[in-house]
Amino acid sequence: MPIRFLDMFAGIGGFRSGLEAVCGFKCVGYCEIDKFAKQAYEAMYKTKGELYFNDARKILPEQLPDIDLICGGFPCQSFSIAGARRGFEDTRGTLFFEIARIAAVKRPKYLFLENVPGLLNHDKGRTFETILSTMDELGYDVVWQVLNSKNFGVPQSRNRVYIIGYLRGKCAGEILSFTKTSGKALVQRKSGKQGERIYSSDGLSCTLTSGGGGFSGNTGLYFIEDFGLQIKSKTKSGYQIAYPGDSIDTAFSGKNTRRGRVGNQIAHTLTTSSTQAYYFIDLNPDPKLTEIARCITARHDSGIGNRKGEHSGVFVEDLSVLDEQNDNDIFAVVFVDKDGKVHIGRIRKLTPLECWRLQGFTDEQFCKAQTTGLSDSRLYKMAGNAVSVPVISALSRIILDIEERNKM
Repeated sequence: MPIRFLDMFAGIGGFRSGLEAVCGFKCVGYCEIDKFAKQAYEAMYKTKGELYFNDARKILPEQLPDIDLICGGFPCQSFSIAGARRGFEDTRGTLFFEIARIAAVKRPKYLFLENVPGLLNHDKGRTFETILSTMDELGYDVVWQVLNSKNFGVPQSRNRVYIIGYLRGKCAGEILSFTKTSGKALVQRKSGKQGERIYSSDGLSCTLTSGGGGFSGNTGLYFIEDFGLQIKSKTKSGYQIAYPGDSIDTAFSGKNTRRGRVGNQIAHTLTTSSTQAYYFIDLNPDPKLTEIARCITARHDSGIGNRKGEHSGVFVEDLSVLDEQNDNDIFAVVFVDKDGKVHIGRIRKLTPLECWRLQGFTDEQFCKAQTTGLSDSRLYKMAGNAVSVPVISALSRIILDIEERNKM
């Protein structure tokens, strides 16, 4: 018999996609207050016959069917570093207690939750202590771990804390442990305080937000060996060149009339290969190239920005950019990598589809949502607010394994 789950604060269904990909899980109902996210969700999943709730605060637990699991990334704005961090003083922060209220009546075997790492140290740890003590009082043994999406098959550096509660007496849990990674660790070339450290390009990028610093937000520069010439524009007499040491800031800040064109190509691979040379690049002044995208946020529709480390775009290697005839619209970047190879291409922002891919959603799911008439701005926001599907699948396998062993 499948594990029946209630999808709380569902968004576009990152939990649902991850659970259903494993098999052995069945959704009985979902809750989402945003009408556009609900629109996408219902286009992506077969929701016929399932319960729908607009507001978690209005759910009557006594009227729910039997459930084995409650999942949800309860709203994190009040706990995130980028926000005001008001925690339980913010009405969004209290939505955790709606999960607790339902669990107190329905007694599901599992609680499967996600939030930003800032939750752990908010209010000197007292907020997280309240969450743990609440789950303990409800009869749940709790394990948690901060996991990075880049270690689960997607090229995005996204740290999130995952919390699993096991109902005491009904099942026995186990400690989460994911020690294997899919990429190289950070390589520090120059030490110093935040903002002055320099990391080698031969490694993974830190996750940075607009408020970089603090918990899981270390800042630093990325050294691209022999970062070369910037071809700003093509003129009648040739190419206008900006040499190393010249300011590149104006080309990215909007102060330069020759600001680069955003292309319409789609990076189907999003990682470098022998046939496709795609790199991620910061869409802000003084960009750095990496093989791992920065954390996808709801602001990825903003394109080139002025705040350092806000998000990533794509550098597409393309020699044809040198043959463009429009003098005022071309922007090419030339750099020499550590092996001495010259790379020439253009910079563009990530497309909504690519942002969904970086969260582990399929192209089919994206198309189903897009064809309902959702704007690119809303599609970007949905990706930024979602949970990474592959991480959910990995943790779901642990839950399923425990479920099977408890039946023996």
